[in-house]
Amino acid sequence: MATEGTPGAPGGPPDGPPARDEAGEVVAPAGHFRIYLGAAAGVGKTYDMLNEGRRRRERGTDVVVAFVECHKRPLTEALLQDLEVVPRKVVEYRGTAFEEMDLDAVLRRRPKVALVDELAHTNVPGSGRNDKRWQDVLELLEARIDVITTVNIQHLESIADAVEQMTGARVRERVPDWVVRKANQIELVDSSPEQLRRRMLHGNIYPPDKVPYALTHFFQTDNLIALRELALRFLADETEEELLEHLRRHSEKRLWETAERILVAVTGAPGTDGLLRRAARIAARAKGQLSVLHVTAGDATRPRDSRAVEGLKALAADLGAHWYEVEHSDPAQAIADFAQEHQTTQIVIGSSQRSRWQELTSTGGRVVRRVIRKAGELGVDVHVIARREASVDAHDEEPSE
Repeated sequence: MATEGTPGAPGGPPDGPPARDEAGEVVAPAGHFRIYLGAAAGVGKTYDMLNEGRRRRERGTDVVVAFVECHKRPLTEALLQDLEVVPRKVVEYRGTAFEEMDLDAVLRRRPKVALVDELAHTNVPGSGRNDKRWQDVLELLEARIDVITTVNIQHLESIADAVEQMTGARVRERVPDWVVRKANQIELVDSSPEQLRRRMLHGNIYPPDKVPYALTHFFQTDNLIALRELALRFLADETEEELLEHLRRHSEKRLWETAERILVAVTGAPGTDGLLRRAARIAARAKGQLSVLHVTAGDATRPRDSRAVEGLKALAADLGAHWYEVEHSDPAQAIADFAQEHQTTQIVIGSSQRSRWQELTSTGGRVVRRVIRKAGELGVDVHVIARREASVDAHDEEPSE
């Protein structure tokens, strides 16, 4: 199951910091970018990527393996035969030797196609100029090298928090949504939960000593069903975006433009990052434009809040949202005015986990109630999302690819 896109398709950060915009634009005029997307480790992303590399090599294309992690899976290791592998860079970190992709060696080799596993991987400190592998991939694309890569759905920035809450496993490695949406082609590598658990039991994913824990935690059937649904929905969003873009290009009518405009109001309060990710998912499902509004009251913002707001601004850019800041003594009125001016159709705002009485007597509670009332007068829907102020009490990190 695949979705084809056009270079420079919607999804990049429209009003983010210049550096991020420039990174997003790297993909469009450069190498072709293909992603194998999976719901979880073990579905066969690396296997399919290597098969595609072998098919292209047999047709005469210059293909190299820039980095592939086989996890000691015999069937996957067998596919490496006859493929040229660029030697890895060995890096010493805290007394241990690690192997990373040698980006400069791949650039010097200049193949037509580079196979790069695990897009969300965090590079070992000191191994190169980039912290993340997706940044390495952008450099390869800028050099007009086609890249085929793999990623699991839980690593997308807008989805990672929901996966943490659902599975109880931390998702430490994340990829900005706009990077994945810049792909020319995204192909879903699908596997039913039952099939994936059978593969686990047969030792085709993890070593035997890790299987019981995995099956009773991250790889529970309910978790796998939900992860698969997230992957299918993300891919469906991409497919519909392509269709709408095609209709816009080939029809003079303007009826195909999306009418949904989502506004999320943010503060520096703990848990607002989760609110922003939730709003991004609402916008994606509605095929709507996401705007992020931060209302300040003069010099009242504390330094701690300022740091939190800067983090939210960076997250908004990763999610492909527009960021706005206004100064106003009345946050509810500022939100209503912005919604009216920008023809907003839905507002997303956070509540706290305080008691009903605290909500009724607090400033924050009054703001929420006034936003709802003012939005109702404008005919704008409001989503009030519970703000989870504490991080998920995860029992373990997510499983490796």
